[in-house]
Amino acid sequence: MARFSFTVNGTARAVDSRDPAQPLLYVLRNALGLTGPKYGCGLGQCGACTVLVDGQATRSCILPVSAAAGRNVTTIEGLGTPEKPHPVQEAFIAEQAAQCGYCINGMVMTSAALLSKNPQPTIEQTKDALAGNLCRCGTHQRIVRAVMRASGRALP
Repeated sequence: MARFSFTVNGTARAVDSRDPAQPLLYVLRNALGLTGPKYGCGLGQCGACTVLVDGQATRSCILPVSAAAGRNVTTIEGLGTPEKPHPVQEAFIAEQAAQCGYCINGMVMTSAALLSKNPQPTIEQTKDALAGNLCRCGTHQRIVRAVMRASGRALP
């Protein structure tokens, strides 16, 4: 059994795993009780499991826990709080961007990463950043509006 230490949502954490290739998603959900990141495809293609690793949007279903060692991981639970949501979360709420909610973790986390690098993206840049996140409910327009709102470039 190996022990892996990393920072999760600002708190130093250590987890034991028999398999260093175990996906970070499983550790976050099963060992640490952080259920914001969702299991979608298990192949890194849908985005439901997205977390920030050292500020980069990362698919936690394909990132081995060993690769997270020594790094900073932020899940949607650590992005904001119900009392003080992150600006992206606030904008998603204001635009009613969630329908079923399954993709929203990935959409919010990818949007937060985008806005940390590019505080005022264009609509095309926003769509490009979110292109790897799948949403079957069809709230894409509301999601884009939410990102624009969070950037201060709200659409009319």
